[in-house]
Amino acid sequence: MRSIVLRKEIDPLPIQQNIPVIETYEGILNSEFKKVAKTNFFNSKPKSIFATRQRLKSYQHHFTTNAETLVKLSVFAIVLAVVLL
Repeated sequence: MRSIVLRKEIDPLPIQQNIPVIETYEGILNSEFKKVAKTNFFNSKPKSIFATRQRLKSYQHHFTTNAETLVKLSVFAIVLAVVLL
């Protein structure tokens, strides 16, 4: 059996430059366009059942009832009291 020795010169890795991280997020649309988009969304007449359902879901996510909030807070308070005692 023969042993084979392979040699190759390895170049050092290039130094990578740090890319600055962007800390601010302004979004794609500014506030004026957001207002227009929201009014167009809520004032448009849906042409399909899917569009009607999506519109209802969006409306439900934006506006919660006082009863729903009260139930969520009371359940949170009960769980917190049980955990702390």
